[in-house]
Amino acid sequence: MDTHTIDTADDPEPRPEEETPWLTAREQRMWRAHLEVAKLLEYQLSRELQPHNLAINDYEILVVLSEAPDHRMRMTDLATATLQSKSRLSHQITRMENAGLVLRQECPGDRRGLYAHLTEQGWETMQRVAPDHVRSVRAHFIDRFTPEQLDAIYEALAPVAEHLRGLRGRS
Repeated sequence: MDTHTIDTADDPEPRPEEETPWLTAREQRMWRAHLEVAKLLEYQLSRELQPHNLAINDYEILVVLSEAPDHRMRMTDLATATLQSKSRLSHQITRMENAGLVLRQECPGDRRGLYAHLTEQGWETMQRVAPDHVRSVRAHFIDRFTPEQLDAIYEALAPVAEHLRGLRGRS
């Protein structure tokens, strides 16, 4: 879609174009490059996890749980950490339980609360898959930049992530 034209046929009160802060060609080029890189990178990393019988979301959960104290985390906190709805996470954890990667455990003192706990098999899977995944991240992303570019990209993205985390916390 051309970002400088609007179809107002169905809009009862068309807004003046001046009210919309359209992206400049430079901004649009950067935005579209970001979207393309994010989608292509996730696609490639997902493909490279397939031989390990893992989806990218499975791997993310394994990482988060492997870094958590006692390799467990409350389901609500895990949903927040992985940016998933509680319902979607619950379905995913069920699949991962069936694969022997995680277990659900009751939270002492909270009848409604549950922990997701990394099993021994889940930990072994994480240890086996992590080196391949890190090589993929390096080959397809990190090694494409100079150290100075990595610093600049981090400096540019950190405030955006902080802003979006803040919005998420308010919803």
